[in-house]
Amino acid sequence: APSARIIFPNWQKEKECWLFLAAHDDDIVCGAGLTLLAGLEEGVEVHAVISANGNMGYCREESRHTIAQIRRQEAEKSFDILGVKKENVHFLDFDDCSFYLNAGRRFADENTKSPVIAGATGLQNSYVWALRKIRPTRIFLPTPTDIHPDHQLTTKEMMISIFHAQGNIWPELGEQIEEIPLLYEYSTYSDFATLPTMRIRTNQELLERKLEAIRAYASQEQIELLVKGLEESGAQEYLREVKLDIMTPHKHDKLFD
Repeated sequence: APSARIIFPNWQKEKECWLFLAAHDDDIVCGAGLTLLAGLEEGVEVHAVISANGNMGYCREESRHTIAQIRRQEAEKSFDILGVKKENVHFLDFDDCSFYLNAGRRFADENTKSPVIAGATGLQNSYVWALRKIRPTRIFLPTPTDIHPDHQLTTKEMMISIFHAQGNIWPELGEQIEEIPLLYEYSTYSDFATLPTMRIRTNQELLERKLEAIRAYASQEQIELLVKGLEESGAQEYLREVKLDIMTPHKHDKLFD
């Protein structure tokens, strides 16, 4: 299989830094685990940003109040299997299924229960902080066509956060990023809006490691069905390249000349 440095355009050698964004802890390994491993094989600095704490991901009544802690432990084990440095896995800890309530940014007060960074809360607050801290060259995010609302909001909020992070707004969240990262969608549950533009193929060894990392999420009792489907699909994943398309005054001039 071709190496990641051949597949991905504008390779920046030792400057390559990848940010894998997810709503939930198991989304990345399921939808882009091979891509992540391909990056690690090339020596890329890989980060994972997990937005939700998984507190709604229980399959049994008795784990209702402990599932967030269980899933954190499972996620740490899974990313360790993949080979991601522990300090490069960033848990933002927003409540599961609450992303609409946490869209945007607002200042925190004594009643704020959502995660607080630099005196404010909200997905955009956390994402801008993460972007300025990690400073990625590439970002891999959920396809916005996914049926899960948390996945949709994750990508939507990240896109505007990229816009904010490269500007001077909210200086308490860190120094602005110098360039807009290259963007790629991965699919967890639902298909892409249009055809994928890239295929990542690896060897069987990396597929087995991906499957082992998925099985770390033992609390998710349906996980074996997913593993079976991925085994049948083989050692490949698909991505869709995305552009942060900013409007400029002369963009459509030729349509009317």
